[in-house]
Order: sequence, then C-alpha cells, then structure tokens
Amino acid sequence: MPLSSPTFLLQAILCIYFVLIPTFAKLQRFQHQPKHDGSLSFLVIGDWGRQGLYNQSLVATQMGIMGEKLNIDFVISTGDNFYDDGIKGVNDPIFQQSFSNIYTAKSLQKQWYSILGNHDYRGDTIAQVNPLLRKIDRRWFCMRAFTLNTGIAEFFFIDTTPFISDYFNQYEHTYDWRDVSPRSSYLSNILKDFEEALKKSSATWKIVVGHHAIRSISHHGDSIELIENLVPILKANGVDMYLNGHDHCLQHISSKDSPLVYITSGAGSKAWRGDIKENNFEEVKFFYDGQGFMSVQITVTETEFAFFDVFGDNIHHSRLQKTLHSSA
Repeated sequence: MPLSSPTFLLQAILCIYFVLIPTFAKLQRFQHQPKHDGSLSFLVIGDWGRQGLYNQSLVATQMGIMGEKLNIDFVISTGDNFYDDGIKGVNDPIFQQSFSNIYTAKSLQKQWYSILGNHDYRGDTIAQVNPLLRKIDRRWFCMRAFTLNTGIAEFFFIDTTPFISDYFNQYEHTYDWRDVSPRSSYLSNILKDFEEALKKSSATWKIVVGHHAIRSISHHGDSIELIENLVPILKANGVDMYLNGHDHCLQHISSKDSPLVYITSGAGSKAWRGDIKENNFEEVKFFYDGQGFMSVQITVTETEFAFFDVFGDNIHHSRLQKTLHSSA
C-alpha cells in the first residue's frame, strides 16, 4: 500500500493519537445514551481472556442470557482481558480467539468499555488501546483512563496497575511501561485529572472502575497503594461504587464510614477455589470463589446489582438507594 494513501495516513494518525492522549491530556470524556426512561443496565466481567477455557465460554453463555433479559446498554471489563501476557500486537489472533469468538450472543453485541489489567501490561499495551482493534471488532473500547457519562450515572475508569509498587520491584515478568514512565509524573497527573473530573461531575451516581481491588479477602488482599491514594478522593467526592477485577472471585464489601461499596467482578474464567484470607471484618457482605459475572441496573433513586454463577443462578443481590431532595 502506498505510504501516501488516505487509509495509511488515517491509521497513522489514529495510532499517534491514542498513544499520546492518555499520557499528556485531561481524561477524555465520552457519552453513552441511557434508555428512553433514563435508566441504565449493564454487565461487569473481569479476568476473562483464556480462549474459552476455564469455563470462560460457559460464563459468556450466561452473560448472553442475562444481557437479553435486562436489555443491557453495554458491558464493562475490569481488566486482565487477555491471558497470560496480553496481546502481542493489533493482529494477534488471541484478540478474536478470546473475545470476538467467545462473546457471540446477540445481547452482547454492545459497546465493551475496558481498562488494562496487570496481565495486559505484560503484552503490548499500546496495541490493546489502539482504535485499530475496532476494525476487527467494533465493540472493543479500551483506554488507560477515561470517563463515561450516561446522564444518570458517570463512570470513571482509572489505570491502577502503575500504582502497584510490586510490579516495579520484581523481575519474573516484563511489563510494558511505555506511556507510563516516568511513573511518578504519570501517577501525579492521573490523580489530579481523576479528582478534577469527579469534582466536576453532577451525575446522580458516581462509579469508579479499576482493575485492582481496594478491599479484598481473596488472594491478593487489599491494595495499600490504592487505599492511600484513591480512597480519600473517592470518599471526598461522593463515589457510590468502586468496581474491580484482579482477584478471581465475586465479592461485595461495604465501608464503615461512607456509603461507598467495593465490588469485585473478576471471575470471568479461571477461579481460585478456597483462596480466601481470614475474614475478621463485618463489612464483607458476600464472597464467592467460583466463576461468574455481575449485572447492574440503575434508576434515579436506586442501583441494584447482582452476581451470577456459571450456571446463571443469582447467588447474591443488593440495592443502593438515593433520596431525592425537592428544590422547593
């Protein structure tokens, strides 16, 4: 193909745009229209991309059934999208083998809003956030960090992997830190932009999405770096829910001193049976160490969420409520 062709130039521009924007600009804000009545419904899945193995295909089947029942608006992926080492490039067949060929139900042919997990950082991160992947599957939307406004709720996707110090202090795996180095500047900028976006938001519901758990009683446990850097911002800005993956389980943990809830949906394929830390705190409302996914339904006054196992059984559900205040 000639270098001067319009297609080549467009692809080059898109590649440069997506490489530079996440690091050097404010969080990009995107819009997704809710249903006609203003309500919203979506599914949340994490830690899934294993070419259909470890019950990934079975979970996908149940997601399709629930997606049709709820008439979902989109799907959220909490990261670790492709195991074990991300993707090697935009033409890596694992993208279709673990995504396009697995989530085939009609109800799942909606936008997938995704972030990177630590396993994704072991591959080519620039390829995974490259918009050229949308030419292969139009559903795919992945960035390091961004915000999504739906009117009734606003979602804040944050790149948590660079916060975790252990990844910078071990040599067992190689991580793709392009666009993240220098780390201190990257984290400082992302926290500043993240807090600014939360302060500006007037949404009824504020939901933050990251890969790593802030609170967890499973394998990885609490993330001290996120407790120190994120929790004060979340609580100061009235965040209702923090959604994450990373631990291969489903769990619901509340807060002692705020309405904020911590929700793990990281059971999209390989689960860790019996891998649970000693549970000594009453904030743990639910824990399940098998495969599954999560559904969320939002109205002006209520957010209802539920966990489903690999058989499609509803194994836990809960509601968050808001009181409408009259302007009179």
